[in-house]
Order: sequence, then structure tokens, then C-alpha cells
Amino acid sequence: MPIVAKTLLEAKLAEQVQTTQYTTPVIATIIDKFTATNVNTAARTISVNLVRAGDVPGSNNLIVNAKTLQSGEAYTFPELVGHILNTGDYISTLASVAASITIRVSGREVS
Repeated sequence: MPIVAKTLLEAKLAEQVQTTQYTTPVIATIIDKFTATNVNTAARTISVNLVRAGDVPGSNNLIVNAKTLQSGEAYTFPELVGHILNTGDYISTLASVAASITIRVSGREVS
């Protein structure tokens, strides 16, 4: 089984509504790094769900709950590193304010 290290999500601004950011298209995906940076002038929060295929984001798959980032702060989410997503599983995020937090995800896809 080939394992390919890749960018799972190019840098983008997180939305203020629950949004699917990445869906596993292969047998499995391993999250190696998830970075969020507050590009706003005030503190903002971000929540991250790791959702099983066929499920919806909720308290049962909430991994990071409203993590506060101060203005200019970057955070690398050790809570997410090493998690495995199976085919169809996905990463979903929710920012407290739109266009305030830049996110990027890297990992390995196993096919």
C-alpha cells in the first residue's frame, strides 16, 4: 500500500459555519499537522471535528472545542496529530468569525 505525504488542505480562511475542509478519498489518512493562525486584530476561536463517514459534526466527534487564538497567534493542534481518518471520514471546522483564522492541514494518505 503506497503512502503519500501531502498537503490535505491548502491554507485558507476558516468559515463561520460548520464546513467540511477535507474528506478522505483513500483507505486512510493520517493527520501530521494542523495549523491555525488568527489573522484578525481580536481574539477568535476555532472548533475542529473529526467526523466518521455518514455522520454529521456534533459533540460526539468534537476534538477541539472553541480554541481561543489571540491576535497573530498560531497554534499547531497536538490534539489532532496522529489521528486516522478512514475512507469518507472528514475534517470539519467552525470559526467564531469568518475570515479571521487561516488553517492548513498536512498528512499522509494510504491507498
